Amino acid sequence: MKKTKIILGLSLVAISGLIFMSADHIDAPAVTGSANDITDVYAFQGADSNNLVFVVNEQGLLSPSASASASFSENVLTEINIDNNGDNVEDLVIQAIRKGNKMYFFGPVAPGTTGTSSTIKTGSPSGSVDISAYGAAPSIATATNGMKFFAGPRDDPFFFDFTRFTAILGGSATSFNNPGTDTFAGTNVLATVIEVPKSLLGSSSTINVWAETKQKQ
Repeated sequence: MKKTKIILGLSLVAISGLIFMSADHIDAPAVTGSANDITDVYAFQGADSNNLVFVVNEQGLLSPSASASASFSENVLTEINIDNNGDNVEDLVIQAIRKGNKMYFFGPVAPGTTGTSSTIKTGSPSGSVDISAYGAAPSIATATNGMKFFAGPRDDPFFFDFTRFTAILGGSATSFNNPGTDTFAGTNVLATVIEVPKSLLGSSSTINVWAETKQKQ
């Protein structure tokens, strides 16, 4: 599970340029490399300052040859949790799950239950989008409430010099190089991107955001 706290302009105060993220690329052995493995979570103000964009990247370190066959699992729910009153419990969820060649989205809506178990909020659909194929033009869908959606392979945007990091930990180096060497260069992820009008997220100026993947039981 990844978590990040962001300060929002929900009252439409501009926060242009602020990006908050969490990443590790290496999860517990039970999920590493699987459809459950979250690599990054991003939350940032959209090009339209009335909107926020949430990105959940999964299945990291995909080579170009592996990206064409990589797919979202129909048995894995991706859930973005939003706490808008500071108690670290989700008040709203946005859910995404694949069915066939489409990704279906639900929310933002109050969760049926909080914590590690979830029920898909089928009574609150927000839209769907064709899952983009590797190398094809991205398919983007817009809902009547102003939400926008994308799902498909993307270049991994996270920059990290793992070799230099290891050297620092081992004592053979004292700092990172500038520029460093991007360990993730040339690798891809499966990205789920949701742009949401701030008006759908409540009136708080501060929210906590975290993402989970949940296996169908």
